[in-house]
Amino acid sequence: MLLSLVVHTYSLRYWFPATVMLGTAPAYLLSWGIWRLMSTVLPTRVYHKLDDRLYCIYQSMVLFFFENYTGVEIVIYGDIPKNKENVVYLSNHQCTVDWIIADMLAIRQDALGHVRYVLKDGLKWLPLYGWYFSQHGGAYVKRSAKFNEKTMKKKLLTQTESGTPMYLVIFPEGTRYNPELKNVIIESQDFAAKQGLAVLKHTLTPRMKASHIAIDAMKDHLAAVYDITVAYEGTLDASGQRRPAPSMPEFLCKECSRVHIHFERVDMKEIPLEPVFFRRWLHERFEIKDRLLTTFYESEDADKKCRFPGEGQSSPLSISKTLPSMMLLGGLTLPLLLTESGRKLYVRTWVYGTLLGWLWMNVSP
Repeated sequence: MLLSLVVHTYSLRYWFPATVMLGTAPAYLLSWGIWRLMSTVLPTRVYHKLDDRLYCIYQSMVLFFFENYTGVEIVIYGDIPKNKENVVYLSNHQCTVDWIIADMLAIRQDALGHVRYVLKDGLKWLPLYGWYFSQHGGAYVKRSAKFNEKTMKKKLLTQTESGTPMYLVIFPEGTRYNPELKNVIIESQDFAAKQGLAVLKHTLTPRMKASHIAIDAMKDHLAAVYDITVAYEGTLDASGQRRPAPSMPEFLCKECSRVHIHFERVDMKEIPLEPVFFRRWLHERFEIKDRLLTTFYESEDADKKCRFPGEGQSSPLSISKTLPSMMLLGGLTLPLLLTESGRKLYVRTWVYGTLLGWLWMNVSP
């Protein structure tokens, strides 16, 4: 009985925020849909301005749960520019929480609404979200020979030509690094060795296509690349072996007390755009990440272990930046759920919004 109560209480730590975040999606999409229809006669720049504001509201609500609710401590190594700028964000990839880390940094620069993602093609089938991420400026890509360079380049150029603010998030590894999946790590290391590249231990070998296309296509629009290395505290077991990074449910269940983020700004002038040189540059950036993570996980010096080199600054997020968004979205959702007509609209938005989104993604991926 007591064990059952403990398990139930533990699960509520995840189900409560998950219910709120998913439950407010129809109200958000309806609000966005109204604005999308109204903006058809307006310049694209005007549409993106309010779309970014709406996206900022939703993602601020998400951060209320991932930061304020969990109480996680964010430790940042490096100086984040005070002014927002057009950038590509490159990071190592370990778990689904990595997407939220990008939001955590963006909100500290007042750039949360400008966050857009390069996503795996299969994610475009997510109900409601898949289609909307594309409408917000995200790009879906396939791996290897199926990668459509023209489609991605066209989408990015369309946005830059209209002056859309850009905080484009890319995970060049393509696949999440999981220390328990030895075969994936070995295949990645073998590929690097065959290509004459340094073999990496704590990251996978980065793939260059999406990163190169994005940076090359938007070179006149971008100010810099943000090179981000993330490590989750508590991912070392008792024997000193690296464990998998927390999933979103685990993170919301407060299983990660501290996240370490190494931030480095690389000016566009320092990035070679020729494919051969860009590939080498990108791999060298991941060699730096690998060294940082090796120190974090393997240092024999207790003062250096489970931290990055240099001085880390704790960066708390004020609840005033997140709670109003949750209250607003909750206020828009409750009226839908409290009336019969509202509940019908709510369900129809989930069903028909998803089906229309899937149709749209088939016609215009």
